[in-house]
Amino acid sequence: MSTPFIIFIVVSAVAVLLFMVLKLKVSAFISLLITAVYVGIVTGMPLNEITKSIQNGMAGTLGFVATVVGLGAIFGQLLESSGGAESLARFLLRKFGEKHAPWAMVITGFLVAIPIFLDVGFIILVPIIYALSRDSKKSLLYYAIPLLAGLAVTHAFVPPTPGPVAVADIINVSLGWVIFLGIVIGFPVAIIAGPVWGRYISKKIYLAPPAEFVQTENIDYDKNNLPPFGTIAFLISVPLLLIVFSTLSSVLVQKGIMEKSLLSDGIEFIGHPFSALIIATLLASVFCLKRGMDKQKVLQLSTKALGPAGIIILITGAGGVLKQILVDSGIGKIMAESMAGSALPPIVLAWLLAAVVRLAQGSATVAMITAAGILAPALGAFNLSEPQLALIVLSIASGATIASHVNDSGFWLVGKYLGMTEKQTLQSWTVMETIIAVCGLAFTLLASLFF
Repeated sequence: MSTPFIIFIVVSAVAVLLFMVLKLKVSAFISLLITAVYVGIVTGMPLNEITKSIQNGMAGTLGFVATVVGLGAIFGQLLESSGGAESLARFLLRKFGEKHAPWAMVITGFLVAIPIFLDVGFIILVPIIYALSRDSKKSLLYYAIPLLAGLAVTHAFVPPTPGPVAVADIINVSLGWVIFLGIVIGFPVAIIAGPVWGRYISKKIYLAPPAEFVQTENIDYDKNNLPPFGTIAFLISVPLLLIVFSTLSSVLVQKGIMEKSLLSDGIEFIGHPFSALIIATLLASVFCLKRGMDKQKVLQLSTKALGPAGIIILITGAGGVLKQILVDSGIGKIMAESMAGSALPPIVLAWLLAAVVRLAQGSATVAMITAAGILAPALGAFNLSEPQLALIVLSIASGATIASHVNDSGFWLVGKYLGMTEKQTLQSWTVMETIIAVCGLAFTLLASLFF
């Protein structure tokens, strides 16, 4: 296959995907599967091999992703329903004071989005934004943008949120490196897109808090009896630290600094994402029980969490199918040779592909998974190290965050809760998302000089 033909296959595959999602309104799961079949047929794969690749791609991806996303969803639901997010926000506000409240909000968002989805975290915490704005007479955006930046960055950059988990699995890189580099790169990005941008745009757009606070739906906790900050911070840190320590142990063993032993095996075992999240979820369950939640309620919350997780899991599996088709058709190897001769580094190519899909169809998750599925077969030829592969994950995450606009549900959610017009939402939220995308790429490229 010639390079022009490969470019045609990739471009037409993205076009087929976008046509089905945008024009025909077919679900992303079915659209990704049909796109994978299309690629198999165009590349000349035998039809029976296409169905085998679909089965192998789905099975190979979901064995890891379904477990991690499912456990992560339950863990996040339990912390959310215990009042953990609000507890974090109120503690940090007390420590930082009203003068430095934007910094408290960006840190709150950064921590909250580790176990909790962005939209849920925002809806829970938006009454605090209203109260701060009412008391200080400042624009809602002065506090809301830092909170949203923290939520958006962690949601895209730091596992166990579904996007980076899915991309890391498709690209085959340790979550430990993604967590470590996601935090290192993500926090300065959140500061620029949050307090820095929020301070500027709040002077341009004044938004008063609504006359009546928007009531948070389905609150499961007593706002007057929030859990201790230290307990919530500990629960969030448990899975992250276990996974990072496991990755560190593996590196030390590989370099001969630490001998392989029962201790190193044990550290790697409890730090595997499966073990780490099982431990964290059990601790969260015990915590909820000790706060007076009955066993039936814990079970109901666990079941409730798996609904939205199931959708993400299936979409991720379909992304794995696309990757497998590209591998089995042989196009992945040819793509690698073509990319090796490109003037653009893999990090930039990854960012551009994710950004194009994001701009066209709106969903950051679909953009991340599509970009990962297309690039993964080609990356094997580059002999990239684990940190370098983790940077590819973060580049894809950055590109998939760019320019949230009218085709993204987050655009309407933020506009509704802050009482903004579409123009104001574009000027504030959309620009904030673009700052995250551009700064994410810049810091990822900078980090690549050291890894």
